[in-house]
Amino acid sequence: MKGNLIMTPENQQAFERSMDMLDSSIREMRRVAHNMMPEALVKFGLSTAIRDFCEEINRSGALQVTYQSIGMENVPVEQSTAIAIYRIVQELINNTMKHAAARTAIVQLGKTGEGINITVEDDGKGFDPVILKSDGGIGWSNIRSRVEYLKGKMDVQSAPGKGTSVHIELTT
Repeated sequence: MKGNLIMTPENQQAFERSMDMLDSSIREMRRVAHNMMPEALVKFGLSTAIRDFCEEINRSGALQVTYQSIGMENVPVEQSTAIAIYRIVQELINNTMKHAAARTAIVQLGKTGEGINITVEDDGKGFDPVILKSDGGIGWSNIRSRVEYLKGKMDVQSAPGKGTSVHIELTT
């Protein structure tokens, strides 16, 4: 298009700016789409996607995350369930990085006879879990909603100075 038109220098500059903005918009849309549905989740499954997420956090240096998969290799998980589990783990780790002042965390994903267990633990400053009943914030509300959607149970163990452990049991 640019080669077939005669443009003034001002129009040329506006055209170039428009192309740059379009390229930027495309990059942003790809980033948003990736965050909505991580490519690894679609291509390789839940366990690999969570492992990749944990490795990405490790590379960032914000937190050292150990991932443990127990019997999850090649376990088929329905896509909406996999997305919800991935988002739960993502939100728990994001909470750890934002609020816990933790150095390390452990993410465990395990297959049980009738379901999937998720455990996320950190060595952070901890908190009184009673506050989750009244004011857990949007992140905790999202986690609770996803656990309820999956008809699961969640147990939060924490105390000031003692770190936090979140255990979720899902029946699939």
